[in-house]
Amino acid sequence: MPALALDIGTYTIKAISGKPGSKPDITRVVEVFNTSGISIPADDAQFEKIGKQLQMLISDNNLPTTDVRLALPETVISTKIISLPSLSDAELASAIGWQAEQHIPIPPEELSLEYEVLYRPPKKDRTSMMRVMLIGARKSVIERYLNMFTALGIEPTLLETQILSVMRSAQFEVTDPTTLLVHIGASAVDMALVHEGQVEFVISHLSGGQVLTRALEQSIGLDATQAESYKRTYGLDEAQFQGKVRQVLLPAVHILVTEMQKAIRFFLSQRPTESVKRIVISGGTAQLPGLVQYITQELGVEVLVAAPFTPATGEIPQVNHPALTVAMGLLLREI
Repeated sequence: MPALALDIGTYTIKAISGKPGSKPDITRVVEVFNTSGISIPADDAQFEKIGKQLQMLISDNNLPTTDVRLALPETVISTKIISLPSLSDAELASAIGWQAEQHIPIPPEELSLEYEVLYRPPKKDRTSMMRVMLIGARKSVIERYLNMFTALGIEPTLLETQILSVMRSAQFEVTDPTTLLVHIGASAVDMALVHEGQVEFVISHLSGGQVLTRALEQSIGLDATQAESYKRTYGLDEAQFQGKVRQVLLPAVHILVTEMQKAIRFFLSQRPTESVKRIVISGGTAQLPGLVQYITQELGVEVLVAAPFTPATGEIPQVNHPALTVAMGLLLREI
């Protein structure tokens, strides 16, 4: 049965249809400009506007609606990794509500909570702690998001966070080097530190590729379309456009790199004998000319651009793979 993976970003809406699983077979990839500029509706007008665009996207491209998979942006999610004495599943289920109150800044009556055991030590090990990932969101946000699809006659089969989809796209193995995963969306940057195949922590910042576009609008006097084009074409290449675009973009890019550095330092403060061996960047801004070289130069760590279509077959697009990382992660999940 074909599935539809949807990534509703604030700049574009990405859709991938095909046979899901660890080796997906792609039938169609579509990306359209998000005319509303938001990913989750806050009022009835936005609800109707996004709903109509989604309806057109699906009908115009003959996309399937029997297995629809969605990802919530990290900006409306609270993801925490906690350590606990080793508990059975029943004991953990009884304790998880109290743990959520301590770590998730959402009142219990408003909280929709999911959790996953990342590591449980062997029974013989009485000293090691178990690690649990808590994922919390406001019930009202989830209901509003899902209602947008219910109104279209669609009942989604999967709803998860964007960073989990990005991690799945990265195809992490236990033997992989410690990696900082950085997903640069249009309006936010999400980071996850992955050590021995497990996520150590997740951080989200309200700053993304649109910050770079606005900087060009204000400094060079371009309209939004021109600024986006200049950003994608010239980026941080000092040999292009007399280096003017690079000069404007550098302050915002430096802030991004500083946040990466802080994330690495935090991990090292928790595990001083370890080291971060590489950074993997995804999202449309990952393709910014000169970005990989700049991060490498500043942090002295190998930097790779996400390649989410590596395990896939079928109608694979020729360009823009990093921007489709979230959607591909949804399609890769086996249900």
